Amino acid sequence: MFFNRKKEVVFAAVSGELIKIEDVNDPVFSSKAMGAGFGIEPEEAAVYSPINGKVVSVFPTKHTILLETKKGQPVLVHIGIDTVELNGQGIEVHVDSGQTISEQTLLATVDLPFILEQGKQTTVIIAFENREAIELTNAVGVNVHDNLGIL
Repeated sequence: MFFNRKKEVVFAAVSGELIKIEDVNDPVFSSKAMGAGFGIEPEEAAVYSPINGKVVSVFPTKHTILLETKKGQPVLVHIGIDTVELNGQGIEVHVDSGQTISEQTLLATVDLPFILEQGKQTTVIIAFENREAIELTNAVGVNVHDNLGIL
C-alpha cells in the first residue's frame, strides 16, 4: 500500500516573484478559504500548468482554470485579481476540459499591460483546495517550470 505515498511536485506556473498565499491581495485566497497555495507576480505573459494531471474545467470568463493532479488533488489556477469582471478580455486560454497536462503545458497567455490598464492586478494564484498547507521553497524570484515544492 505504499504506491500512493509518492509526493507530487508543484512547479512555477510563470516566472516572477513568489508570494505567500497569506500575502495575496485577495481575501478569499489570503484567508485560505480556497485552500493552501501561493501567488506569483508575473514577469511574462505565458502561464503554464503548476502540476502534472488534467484540466477539469475552464471558467467561461477565462480567469480561472481548475486542474486535478494524478492523485486527484484539485488545483485552482486563478489569473489576476478581480479579472472575472473583464469577462475573458486579456486572457487567451490554450487548454480544454479533459486534457492531460504537465508543467510544460501552456494554459493561458495573458495581456499583462491590458489587465493593468483596466485597474486589475496580474497576480497568478495557485490554490490547492481542501489543503491547509503545502511544502514550498523559500525562494523569492522563480522561473517558469521551477520545482517549488511537494504536495
